Amino acid sequence: MVKTMKKLGFGTMRLPVIDGDTAKVDLEKFSQMVDLFLARGFTYFDTSYVYHGGMSECALKTALVDRYPRDKFTITTKLPVFLLQSDGDTRKYFAEQLQRLGTDYVDYYWLHALNAATYAQAEKFHAFEEMQKLKDEGKIRHLGFSFHDSAQVLDRILTAHPEMEYVQLQLNYFDWDSNSVQAKACYETVVRHGRQVVVMEPVKGGSLVQVPAEVEQMFRQKQPDLSNASWAIRFAASLDHVLVVLSGMSNMEQVEDNTSYMENFVPLDQEEQEIVQKAAAVIRSQREVDCIACGKCTQVCPEKIPMADYFDMYNEFCQMHHYTNGMVYYGAFPAGTGKASECIGCGKCEEVCPKKLPIQDLLKKVAAAFETTAL
Repeated sequence: MVKTMKKLGFGTMRLPVIDGDTAKVDLEKFSQMVDLFLARGFTYFDTSYVYHGGMSECALKTALVDRYPRDKFTITTKLPVFLLQSDGDTRKYFAEQLQRLGTDYVDYYWLHALNAATYAQAEKFHAFEEMQKLKDEGKIRHLGFSFHDSAQVLDRILTAHPEMEYVQLQLNYFDWDSNSVQAKACYETVVRHGRQVVVMEPVKGGSLVQVPAEVEQMFRQKQPDLSNASWAIRFAASLDHVLVVLSGMSNMEQVEDNTSYMENFVPLDQEEQEIVQKAAAVIRSQREVDCIACGKCTQVCPEKIPMADYFDMYNEFCQMHHYTNGMVYYGAFPAGTGKASECIGCGKCEEVCPKKLPIQDLLKKVAAAFETTAL
């Protein structure tokens, strides 16, 4: 086993590909990236059953498992809970994943993308129990789950399943105070349960690399030689209860950059913490929908549409250059909550809106952004 682990992990959902085909990973380039990552003392690799059209695990076998001793790295992969249809499926998928990876055990095994709906699916097909049995058999070292829902749902899962050792959360300085992602509240929930966090989306799929000029200037004045991405990754890694921060690296330049400042990681100091909070405020101020989240619209809505939450997601969608995990959270609202497309055009919301927003038209934009891809 790896005795020590640096706080940067290699996420394998955005690997270099051939001819734009996400199922054709460029194994030569990926192998070179793996070599540099390991040479600089990093060991943690994250994959899943579904990344790159199911080819990420196979690529990891070729670029990593077949080329290095097993005790030189750790692997995390994930059970596709959303594909479960019977009690035997957990073991079926796990066996297939071991074969894809070319290993007889995994260091970390997560239930993938839990929310209220997929949690119910995992319980229905006894995924938690089967994973514990696989751990008892020595085929899994550590258990956990990745998560996309509210802190309340997270608390319910951790209370019911104290055997879960880690939680993988979407966490970055932009989402820290987000009403939809609830990064801070979810982080604090994990900490309260005495567990550790694995961070995903520290740069929001690259969106926190392309920051406004005002933000970039703040970063450069403090740290002229550090990249925009470094601020986001160091923010996440500076949190006390974070095990590792994943970066979905796509080319050698990203590996070189990320490992350069994480090889001898220095947490953000107080001034840097204040800078990233200002950066988040600047990005958030450039909003498409000037909603103040007073909640009056939802109170009078006969369809119980949570408009403030949807507008928060839509603002993020616009601010982040149309990259967002909002569709995941959009699909996770509880039963009885109206979708944006379910607006009946009664106009009651617009009558009570203190900002006099054209809510009915805005809901159409929300539906167009999220409902065709909502999970």
